[in-house]
Amino acid sequence: MNYQWYPGHMTKARRMMQENIKLIDLVIELVDARIPLSSRNPDIDELAGNKSRILLLNKADLADAEYNKKWGAYFRGKGLSVVEINSRSGAGIKLIHGTVQEACREKIERNRKRGIVNRPVRAMVVGIPNVGKSTFINAFAGKACTKTGNKPGVTKGKQWIRLDKSLELLDTPGILWPRFEAQEVGMRLAFIGSINDDILHMDELAMELVYFLQKNYPEAFINRYGLDGLEDVCGGKREEAALEILKMICKSKHCYLKGEEFDIARAASMVVDDFRSGKLGRITLEFPEV
Repeated sequence: MNYQWYPGHMTKARRMMQENIKLIDLVIELVDARIPLSSRNPDIDELAGNKSRILLLNKADLADAEYNKKWGAYFRGKGLSVVEINSRSGAGIKLIHGTVQEACREKIERNRKRGIVNRPVRAMVVGIPNVGKSTFINAFAGKACTKTGNKPGVTKGKQWIRLDKSLELLDTPGILWPRFEAQEVGMRLAFIGSINDDILHMDELAMELVYFLQKNYPEAFINRYGLDGLEDVCGGKREEAALEILKMICKSKHCYLKGEEFDIARAASMVVDDFRSGKLGRITLEFPEV
């Protein structure tokens, strides 16, 4: 299956970021903790230039806790400040203010020496669609935020959000879409629901997910569906092994069509939905290179 992620307004988004990057001190980038690399746009590194950087591992509660730590160490090794968050519950949000101040410490100190005090840090929030950027901004800003105008960067589709006297956010909806050549990236985006399900073959997608889980998180099938005997299918070919596990799920969850015919489509949708909602446990789909 070919997985496509439509670039949309890539050129417009790049130009928008280039125009506004000079106005800001800090770039806050959101990624999905389950696919931290695949949910990043590599162009952000180039466009952000020498600005201070914070990377937020959003939906960290859905990702493998062990790999959250490993990804955090990986990105810190690249010079980024990293915070694990869950925008929906608010977990980790309180850590961001301190991280912002630390990331911009040198800039703040330079301003202080020049006699510039109480100037808020201006941060641009970026991230591909569906990584939870809007939810994050709402959680971070809370009810006390105010939109500020009469300054560069306030145009249609953009808004400055003042959190307090020390921090303002520049929200640019839909900024930067990823381009990818590797089909694995598209597949991972499809797994987490970032590609419209209507253009996907859900059976094929589920089989790829099942094969990955069988190799890396076999306990997910045991805990969620009560399966046993998984070791008996591990030696089969990729598609054969995945299909056999889907049949086992059909038996466990009574997914049948007429008679005793397995409803593979129903089982496939169940697996994908259970993964996305976290019912299969905390799962990370890609691992940092050591």
